[in-house]
Amino acid sequence: MIPEIGHFALIIALCLALVQTIVPLLGAQTNTSQWMAVAKPAARGQFLFIIIAFICLAYSFVKNDFSVFYVANNSNSALPLQYKISAIWGAHEGSLLLWSLMLSGWTFAVTIFSRSLPNDMVARVLAVMGFVSIGFLLFMLLTSNPFERIFPMPLEGKDLNPLLQDPGLVIHPPMLYMGYVGFSVAFAFAIAALLGGKLDSAWARWSRPWATFAWVFLTIGITLGSWWAYHELGWGGWWFWDPVENASFMPWLVGTALIHSLAVTEKRASFKSWTVLLAILAFSLSLLGTFLVRSGILVSVHAFATDPARGLYILIFLAIVIGGSLLLFALRAPYIKSIGHFDLFSRETALLLNNVLLLVVMFTILFGTLYPLFIDAFDMPSLSVGKPYFDLVFSVLMLPLLLVIGVGPFMRWKKATMKDVFKKLSKIAIVGLVIGIAFPYIVAGKTSILVAIGISLGGWSMAAAIYYLFKNTSRTDSGANILQHLKKIPRATYGMSIAHFGIGIFVVGVTFVSAFEQVKEIPMQVGQKIEMAGYMFELGGVEDIQGPNYSSKQATVNVYKNDRLVAKLLPEKRTYLVQKSPMTEAGIDTGFLRDVYVALGEEIDGNAWGMRLYYKPFIQWIWMGALLMAFGGLLAAFDRRYRLKLKREKQSAVPSSRKQRLAVTS
Repeated sequence: MIPEIGHFALIIALCLALVQTIVPLLGAQTNTSQWMAVAKPAARGQFLFIIIAFICLAYSFVKNDFSVFYVANNSNSALPLQYKISAIWGAHEGSLLLWSLMLSGWTFAVTIFSRSLPNDMVARVLAVMGFVSIGFLLFMLLTSNPFERIFPMPLEGKDLNPLLQDPGLVIHPPMLYMGYVGFSVAFAFAIAALLGGKLDSAWARWSRPWATFAWVFLTIGITLGSWWAYHELGWGGWWFWDPVENASFMPWLVGTALIHSLAVTEKRASFKSWTVLLAILAFSLSLLGTFLVRSGILVSVHAFATDPARGLYILIFLAIVIGGSLLLFALRAPYIKSIGHFDLFSRETALLLNNVLLLVVMFTILFGTLYPLFIDAFDMPSLSVGKPYFDLVFSVLMLPLLLVIGVGPFMRWKKATMKDVFKKLSKIAIVGLVIGIAFPYIVAGKTSILVAIGISLGGWSMAAAIYYLFKNTSRTDSGANILQHLKKIPRATYGMSIAHFGIGIFVVGVTFVSAFEQVKEIPMQVGQKIEMAGYMFELGGVEDIQGPNYSSKQATVNVYKNDRLVAKLLPEKRTYLVQKSPMTEAGIDTGFLRDVYVALGEEIDGNAWGMRLYYKPFIQWIWMGALLMAFGGLLAAFDRRYRLKLKREKQSAVPSSRKQRLAVTS
């Protein structure tokens, strides 16, 4: 009866979500405190019952209960335990349950960390999140029940998709979903502020840490997905502009714009309308990604490609969420006024330009992703929009964006002087140019104009981040005093500098691997040696090995540098026993400055093997830079100033409901 318990738990969670949505919203509208108080226990109860449902599904996987249709389709008795756990979210139904679990988890967190917020605001926020939960719980129960039984029960399961049997896929989807769903909190705060007419700096301050945490999780999720594709697919690349990759990247771009816009709204009471629209757009793009993955309208290694009827449900839900949000915004927009004024040359302008560029990048990616679908829908001549298009438009738009990243932090709020800013930036520009010209020659022995531009911009971003951090310390001869001043710098400042430094590291990595990588795809016989990029590759042999649920051909490739053995790589060609799917497991020697990468192909004429050899300079810098961005965001989210401001607001809270309902022009 374990699956039935899980199914019943989802039904109870849906009932609690209905209560969480309707009762607190009516309470906030009528100023009935007892009704508003229902929001927190309802949200916590919903979280509890979704946890119960998740545990029931996990139990069914671990115990090989193939009477559950979802388990039978995505597991096998020979599947290792860690992949039985990750199989929970390895296909459509289970991934929806994970989404609902994450959403209820974020809602639970809001109930815990919102004690200093006004009761009507909390009630509206939780009601909006409850409404989103209703949509996904109904989707599961009506069209995608993970606990559906199958009769007669098969003796063995069909196994998990071999592509997903990788350590990266154990962590990647939960991180990605935490980011996707996390933007629902910023969305809920925006809608609650519109409903209550309280679009002030306090609303932005409450939203900012939540948006930053969601951005951090999404950054980690995208990074893990890129790392997984590089290690698992055997093609040696780290980003292919796959439609589902784009579906995760678009909300990341808008989320980046959102956390910058929230900073302006909090500090200067500007960009209010802009910030609300970004909050709506970030979560809407997360829902769009859900639609693309599950609608069956695209082909991708990441897509579930299920029944298009399910895609229609998500499309309708997407229309309700986006349409309702934009309608509410249109009704409230005439009353939203930003009271902060600023000159053309100011930090506000730099952040506005930053956000405009991020949105332009997002819309170009959205166009490239959806345009082929529209062409196909209207039976127009086919047009391929692939990697060359995305590489070109993204590279062109990133150039001004990287310049703004270096300039913005050195501009004052409201008004800045060109002389003061350019005096500081001239030193940084010189450092960036020196790095861009000299570094490629030192490392690779050659360069080009495009390489020099890319490395210079990466160096510019890193130099600006370091200089901005240390300009916040007082000039003193005492080392102890410098250390003391460094301790006083807010975590948000450290976070911004580390994130911008990470962007520079990322740009340097992308530039080097794009310009200087080397690839050879050739047949090799046992004992044969091939030279590439100063390394000698020797095929030592190929042997049969047996895994828990696969058989494999494993090659031994010895890699030499200056006649010295530097790595022994073991690339594999696996065949999974149930699905009979051939999979490539690359052999990779990872280094700080380069990767040596070998993928084993098919046997040729009984005496040779197809081999793909890669030399990847600085590719690890791509993921190091991304993780530095995430770490910087995490530091900023934990800035103690948020806690102090919330504490002061709690102490000075006005009990009168009439005074709490201030005009949106406050």
